[in-house]
Amino acid sequence: MRAPRSVVAASAVLAVLGASAATRARAADAFEIQVYDGSANPPGQMGIELHLNSVLSGRREATPPELPPHHQTHATLEPALGITPWWELGAYLQSALLPDGTYHYAGAKLRTKFMRPYAPTHLARVGVNLELARIQPAYEADRWGTEIRPFVAWTAWNGRLSFAVNPILDIALSGSDQTPAFEPALSAVYVFESLLSIGVEYYASLGPVTGWLPVAQQEHTLFEVVNVLAWQHWELNVGIGEGLTSASNPLVGKLILGFSP
Repeated sequence: MRAPRSVVAASAVLAVLGASAATRARAADAFEIQVYDGSANPPGQMGIELHLNSVLSGRREATPPELPPHHQTHATLEPALGITPWWELGAYLQSALLPDGTYHYAGAKLRTKFMRPYAPTHLARVGVNLELARIQPAYEADRWGTEIRPFVAWTAWNGRLSFAVNPILDIALSGSDQTPAFEPALSAVYVFESLLSIGVEYYASLGPVTGWLPVAQQEHTLFEVVNVLAWQHWELNVGIGEGLTSASNPLVGKLILGFSP
C-alpha cells in the first residue's frame, strides 16, 4: 500500500534534517588533546612537543570518507618558536597508526599564538591561538579548517591551584557547512611546587553555535591527568579520558612530551 503524501513529505524533511545534523556534527580534535595554559616560548627560543593519543575504546562507525576512531593511535610533532614576548609561531605534523597496522600521514596545521606578556602583577594569562589546518579526509572530511582558541589561565591559593579555560571555535573552510562549532576545553590541577601537578581536563564538542546538538550527540570527555614539573627543560603530561556521552569515545589515553633548551 502506498504511503500518504503527507507521510512521504514528512519523511523527506526528517531525512534532510538528519543529514544536515550529521554534517554539522564535527568531532573534537583527536590529534591535539591539550588545554592551553597561557605559556609560550621566549623570543628566539625553539621548543618541540610530541603528542601521542590512543583511542583504547572508541566509536566503531563513521561517515565515509572518515575512518572509525576505535583503536586508532595518533602521533603529532609540534615545533614552536617564540618571536616576541607576545607572539609565538608553531606547526603540527600529524600521523595515525590504524588497527590493521598501517601508518598514515594525517595532515598538517600552522598556528600563531598572541598573548599578553606575563607580569607578576597580572591575575590571569590571556591570549588567543589561531590555526589553519589541512587534514586528510580519513580524519576530517572537510579537509580545510581553522580554529580560533582564546585562552584564560590563572592560579589561586598561593599558586597551589591552577585553572585554564579555552572556549574554542572550530570552523570548516570547505564542505557544505561552515558554521562555527563550539568546542570548549577546561583544566583544573593541584600543584606540588617544582614537582608535579594532578587534576582533570575536560573537552567537549557541542555542535554549531547557531544551535547546539542534543546532549546525546555531543562529545564530552573527562581526563584525569598528571603533569611532571621536576625536570628542567622537559615537560610531561599524561592522562586517561572517559567519554561521558554515547557520541564520545569511551576510553582514550594521552601523552604530551615537550622539550625546550
